[in-house]
Formats: sequence, C-alpha cells, structure tokens
Amino acid sequence: MNTPQRKQGMFSAALQKLGFDRNGAPAASSETANVETKGQLASPDPWLIELLSGGIEPTIAGVTVTAINAMECAPVRCAVQAISETVAQLPFEVFEVGDDSSKTPRVDHPAYKLIRNPNPWTPPALFMEQITRDALLQRWGGFAEIVRVDGKPFELHRLDPFFSTVQPRHINGEAEPSYFVTDRGVVRQVGYADMLHIPSPSQFGLLHDAKNAIALAIVLERHGLTLFGKGARPGGILRFPKMLDPASSARMKASWQAAHGGSNSGGTAVLEAGAEWQALGFTSVDSQYIDLRKFAVDEIARHFRVPPTFLYDFGRATFANGEQMSGMFLTFTIVPWLLRWEQEIALKLFDESERANLIGAFNTNNLTRADFLARMQGYQAAIASRVLNPNEARSWENMPPYAGGEKFENPNTSSPLPVVPA
Repeated sequence: MNTPQRKQGMFSAALQKLGFDRNGAPAASSETANVETKGQLASPDPWLIELLSGGIEPTIAGVTVTAINAMECAPVRCAVQAISETVAQLPFEVFEVGDDSSKTPRVDHPAYKLIRNPNPWTPPALFMEQITRDALLQRWGGFAEIVRVDGKPFELHRLDPFFSTVQPRHINGEAEPSYFVTDRGVVRQVGYADMLHIPSPSQFGLLHDAKNAIALAIVLERHGLTLFGKGARPGGILRFPKMLDPASSARMKASWQAAHGGSNSGGTAVLEAGAEWQALGFTSVDSQYIDLRKFAVDEIARHFRVPPTFLYDFGRATFANGEQMSGMFLTFTIVPWLLRWEQEIALKLFDESERANLIGAFNTNNLTRADFLARMQGYQAAIASRVLNPNEARSWENMPPYAGGEKFENPNTSSPLPVVPA
C-alpha cells in the first residue's frame, strides 16, 4: 500500500530538515553547503525539540508550550522551583511504631538511607528537586529506577526526561502497570515494583492543563520584548512651531540625543527655536497590557496552586495575610506533594510486612520555625487542659517518649485526672 502523498511530504520535509534525502541517506554533496545550516541531532531546531517533548499541539495563542520554553516563563519557573526546592529541603525519616504508639527512629532502614543518599553521584536535595520538577513538567511525572541487590533496594537512578522517555502501560489487562523506558532508541520494560514514580497531579500533565495560561504569559512577554527591542515607541517628542528643513531636523535630533541620551539622561535641557518637549506617558492600552501580565501570573499561580506572593507578586500582600499565605502554601501545595512521596516510598521501598509498623514521613519543622512559639503554646494549652499528654505532644514533634509522660495532668497544678473504671 502506498503512503498517502501528504504523509510522504511531511516525512520528507522532516528528513530534509535533518539533512537527509527522502530515502534516509545523507544529502548529496552538491547540497553540503545547505546541509550545514539545517538542524542536526546534536543541535536540533526548536521544532524538533518541541516534537520530541510531546508538545506538538499549539495553544489558542499559537504558542506550543513545552517543558523547555515553559521554564523560560518567569512565573512558571518560580512556581516550579518554589515547590520542588521546598520538597527537597525537608529531611525524610523512618519510624517504627510501637504498641504504645511510640515512634522509634530507624536510621538503618534502606528507605532512610536511599532518600538521604540515592546514589554516589547525586546529592539528596538535588535528587528530590529533580524528580519533583519532572513531576510538575512532564505528562507522566518523575521517575527513578530502583536498583536492587539481593532483593533489597540499593540505589535510585533518576531517569532524565531529556535523554529517556518513560511511559506506564497496562499489559493484557493487568491491574499493575509496567514502565516502558526508551533510551537511545532501545526500549526496555521495568516492573512497577522497581520504579519510583511521582505522578503528575493531572491525567495529561500539568503543562497541558495550564498551556493556555502559560502561552498568554509568553505572548505578552514576546510583545513587550518586540516593542522595546525594535524601539517602536519614543520616550518623548520635540515640537517646533514651524516645519524644519531636513538638515535642521537631523541637527536637532543629533544634538538632543548627544546631550540627553544614554548616561547623560536626566540633565537640564536647553531648547531653541521655540521647541517644546512633550513626554509620552502610559495610555489606557498600556495599563491594560500591565494588567494582563499580572492576570497571567495569577492564572499560572492557580494552576500550580501556589500563592501569588511565592511568585513574587506582592500586589495584595500585607503583614496580616503574609503568614496565612505561608500556611496555605504548606497545607494546600506542599503537603499533597509530600504525601505522594511518602506513599510511593512506602509502597516501593518498604516490604509488605514492614508497612504495618513502619512509617516514612518528611519533617516539616523547617517550614514552621517561625511558628515555633505558637506551636509550643498550643501544646502547653492542650496538655494543661488534659486533651494531650506530654508524650503525645512529643510524638507529634517526632521525639521519643519519657517515663511518666503518658499521664494526663495539668503541670500547673499537678493534679492527675481521675480514672473512671470501664
């Protein structure tokens, strides 16, 4: 069956862009000069990068949003880094829960060691940041292959989406997924138990859902760069009562730019021949452009569930709501990502028998240091009112219990709560 003419044309055009003829052979020597200017696999053209990135569907604004150009958009980069860097700075801890609900640190567990030292060449904070960033920018999320020795997890190897593509699939109706890794044209299958997978919060990827908001920000930025780059708008106008001849006009322009251009701006102007200076201010259209850029930042913040203050938009920030936004960022943005990490670690790095009495959790005390006094005052009030005992409060702080701390009593009066027989 012959390939349709349209498909032949598209394929031939793609080959010609890479410097090959329609049969896949290198271009003829007579075209060598032209081949030098065409995209190569070592330095591909933007269209090839976008094609390989999976972002082949343009937005309404005509911009194809990919993981590469999205990170060139300042609000997107700020949101991605705010989430990934915050997750990366939190220490991971493994605890064994006793019959009395006490928590004993297990620093000997492989999960504790791997998250703190995933492999010899990657620092732990960088590893966490990269995987979380992949989950924010890639459709299927971030991936790290689990290397096992004698059945025990030994190392974690991040699969860089720039060099490898990973796609989860369900084979023959099986419930558990298998991961197909394509690396340098070679496809291999990895079982679900050997792949640490931090999924994207969206079925088609966060960039797919936010592509129109990101495209709007990119288009507005390009418009501003084009406007100021071409110098299409002057800073002001010199008015003369009568028309100047070309020589006088050129002399006045050169004299004005020499006296007040560049580092000489801001000095005192001396006008001649009845000239008047009229500065050009912002019009209502300019104000709408600025409002649109602010709106684009707010839209991106909504998609990433990041308060605008974390994107350095302090237009509506006050001393009163700053602390509330920090709490919202921790509760509604960071905690869901921590749960994805904690549950995936428990599923892939804990044995089935260990999940009953072992828990893995990120210590968020680093994010609440500013609220330490308020937290301690809350514990004090809860203990004094006999809602909590000291050991329960210490457990919330991931601290070991002490003898006598299981009693419900008011430390201010040392009056134990009477025990009512069942």
